[in-house]
Amino acid sequence: MLRAWVQGASLDTRRRRAEDFLPLALRNELPGLFEELNGLACVHSEHPGEDGSARLLVALADGQTVEAVLLPRDGVCVSTQVGCAVGCVFCMTGRAGLLRQLTSAEIVAQVVLARSRRPVKKVVFMGMGEPAHNLDNVLEAIELLGVEGGIGHKNLVFSTVGDRRVFERLPQSKVKPALALSLHTTDPDLRRRLLPKAPDIAPDELVELGEIYARRTGYPIQYQWTLLEGINDSEAELEGIARLLAGKYAVMNLIPYNSVEGVDGFDYRRPSWERAAEMARRLHVRGILTKLRHSAGQDVEGGCGQLRARALGGAEETSERGRFASGATLRRASPAPFSGNPT
Repeated sequence: MLRAWVQGASLDTRRRRAEDFLPLALRNELPGLFEELNGLACVHSEHPGEDGSARLLVALADGQTVEAVLLPRDGVCVSTQVGCAVGCVFCMTGRAGLLRQLTSAEIVAQVVLARSRRPVKKVVFMGMGEPAHNLDNVLEAIELLGVEGGIGHKNLVFSTVGDRRVFERLPQSKVKPALALSLHTTDPDLRRRLLPKAPDIAPDELVELGEIYARRTGYPIQYQWTLLEGINDSEAELEGIARLLAGKYAVMNLIPYNSVEGVDGFDYRRPSWERAAEMARRLHVRGILTKLRHSAGQDVEGGCGQLRARALGGAEETSERGRFASGATLRRASPAPFSGNPT
């Protein structure tokens, strides 16, 4: 049943219909079970982009919302938390803080939702939240998608700002995903300012930990670098990237920032496309495999958390943030929601 749900497939086999071999009691329960599973994540609103992407505001069963993005070329970006505790200064999601964890079923349900709209061959865990802060549920979701969901293991991409627990747990997992590390700068002091609540791992150490995982799995590390004009697009950073990634099994993804207009505290801007292209070219010359990414969903508030913030409205989001900060108890997500009761 889980395989049929995750793949959006029929329970029938090539030779027999499900009604010919499933017990009557189970057949009678199936509609309710599928309804419960499909109710874990429903589309609140859909916002198609001109680039072929589509940002989904996804409503969860308790009324909370997260974002998922249908990506060009059969990919989907999913969220792992409602909010985020890392507090990256350029990210709208971090502005609200962490509200709660997603269960593994809620994470997988976003993929099922995406598959109801288009084929999905790749899942990136780069939406709202820090996957390392919800590690048990994220790894359980990855295992289900990799074993029952028909998605190649290297096409499951675990994205993190860097957490030592990730480098301990991922090599032990049955399904070993590809790894994307949010680097953003080679300057340790600047990294602390940009990612104020991330684990204090210096860029040099982060790259070394990534290299060990890359060599062990055979997948190159994808280093994520959000380009911020006048902050991390300097000559010094170019030299730092060339130094850190020289000889490493790695890909550098330069991602021009999705600007947030009209919000206090978000004064960051993307550099010109010419400057971004020059950085990519010069890194290539230095032997660093570099990809300049067109940020998906520029015209539909593609920056993480922007769509949810607009839907909530400033007053409601402030209320949520205050409720969390005041110490309201949040129920921990169940570590094993696939035992037949996905709540």
